[in-house]
Amino acid sequence: MVAYSTLSDQELTSLLRQGDRMAYTEIYHRYKFILHNHAWNKTRNREEAQDVIQEIFAMLWAKREGLDVGTNLAGYLYRSLRNYILNQIVRKDVQNKYIASIKDFVDRDPVIADHLVREHQLSSLIEKEIQALPPRMREVFELSRKENLSHKQIAERLGTTEQTVKKQMTNTLKILKTKLGLMVYLMYIFRF
Repeated sequence: MVAYSTLSDQELTSLLRQGDRMAYTEIYHRYKFILHNHAWNKTRNREEAQDVIQEIFAMLWAKREGLDVGTNLAGYLYRSLRNYILNQIVRKDVQNKYIASIKDFVDRDPVIADHLVREHQLSSLIEKEIQALPPRMREVFELSRKENLSHKQIAERLGTTEQTVKKQMTNTLKILKTKLGLMVYLMYIFRF
């Protein structure tokens, strides 16, 4: 039986490449405390340091067949640990930026979207009420508000008096104000 504790790092690495679990266990016991101290110095968090060590040794086992550590197993493990920690820091930074971006979007954009939805609903409601007006009132209203014609111009176009146009506009606005005023009020109550 081989005494793994007496083997050199190069011999352990060679056995590890062949899938020798005892060589892997010896490497783990030989370097876990030193690597843990190094990880703790970088992370200042005991649990994170332990997680990093577990990941480094899991990667070591997973990559054992193609492992090329040269003559310095300790250096390879330190580099792996350092690179892993740096990658974690970068991931956390990207993650924090992403979370901040989402938080900013959530804090700002739903209000804009909500206002746009409400504006669209209100426009649809107004258009529906305009379409429900008697045909002559609707025509006068649309000429006034959509084509921006004066009362005089509307009267000339429709072959009626300016006074009739004014009266129809007054009546139309009263009807819309009454219907839309109540509906807008109810929309406001039920949305909040």
